Amino acid sequence: MKILFTKNIDPSIISKELGEDISVDCVEVIKTNPIIVSPFDLKNYSLIFTSVNGVMSFFKNGFKPNEDFTAKNYNKIYCVGEKTKRELRKHGFGTFKVLKNAETLSRFIIGKCQYEQFLHFCGNLAINVLDKDLPLQNIKYKKVTVYNTQELNPIITEKYHAAVFFSPSGVRSFAKRNSLEGMKLFSIGETTSVELRNYTQDRIYTSEGNTLISVFELIRKEIRSRI
Repeated sequence: MKILFTKNIDPSIISKELGEDISVDCVEVIKTNPIIVSPFDLKNYSLIFTSVNGVMSFFKNGFKPNEDFTAKNYNKIYCVGEKTKRELRKHGFGTFKVLKNAETLSRFIIGKCQYEQFLHFCGNLAINVLDKDLPLQNIKYKKVTVYNTQELNPIITEKYHAAVFFSPSGVRSFAKRNSLEGMKLFSIGETTSVELRNYTQDRIYTSEGNTLISVFELIRKEIRSRI
């Protein structure tokens, strides 16, 4: 079985997780670059992070949340995914709530956090779930773009049995100049699968968690089912 991963992953990790019998190529389909943003006062805001790049760019720009929950202007931090949570931990900050995707976070905020005001630190191509849903409920919400995502649109001439996708922007970048037909399609989480459905009617194998480990588990399960 020959698999295309649409991002660079350490070959030793792939070998450990999938074994030596699986042939894997990695091709970057997107590139991210931090944006310089002058830090401003975060007082009275709850903070949202939906990607690792959002967290990294936030701290690179010198923003400083107030995590002292006994303080009046304490910043609650909401995030999407365990990887984003771990990146916040690296910078010494915990999370008030971790949800698996933007849709789940949106529902949680609408149901339980209507009186907070939110700043979402994200990329220029962040999906518009939160800025579409929250203002309709009169919840104060603002996007702060702290990094740019560029779609690289590579042409893939090699033939693969399967392809693995990690973000909606990665799907768009690949699909602009390549067909999705004739391959098994693996996706990291439902948000990426929603984007894939814009380009194919074929079955999409979606990992339960938004982690690389979940994707490997899904691929291993499918490989075993073929034996």
